[in-house]
Amino acid sequence: MSVYENVEISALQGGPANLPQYEGKAVLLVNVASKCGLTPQYAALEELQSRYAGRGFTVLGVPCNQFMGQEPGSAEEIAEFCSATYGVTFPMTEKIEVNGDDRHPLYERLVTAADAEGHDGDIRWNFEKFVISPKGEVVARFSPQVVPDAPELVATIEAHLPQ
Repeated sequence: MSVYENVEISALQGGPANLPQYEGKAVLLVNVASKCGLTPQYAALEELQSRYAGRGFTVLGVPCNQFMGQEPGSAEEIAEFCSATYGVTFPMTEKIEVNGDDRHPLYERLVTAADAEGHDGDIRWNFEKFVISPKGEVVARFSPQVVPDAPELVATIEAHLPQ
């Protein structure tokens, strides 16, 4: 079953994010935050978006404020920060919860995947990454400390590009 199937989430700027539109694409889904020590990863995420968008790939940013309140802004503030500071062009969803009783259904599906060290379950911090295949399957999970341009992450993306 696709991680996108029967899951509703809004886009950062309102309206549905229409997750089924990502079927057929390789996706790097990342929970993001604007006031985190890992926030500079936005630059490398945007580089991946630029490099692979024409080959059936997208980054999908998912703002979350569950880790020390590091994403406190409104949708407009988040969008402005990402655009002005890092030139972000990739799509972003509304701010959601990725852990706990109010965990979004999308993350209910994602957290069952384990990373290379065997960690599954709760998201550990901002910028935890999931590579999703064009069929909507989670094919890899990477810890927050794995930078977006790490060779193992880039190789995983390239291995799952549809074109």
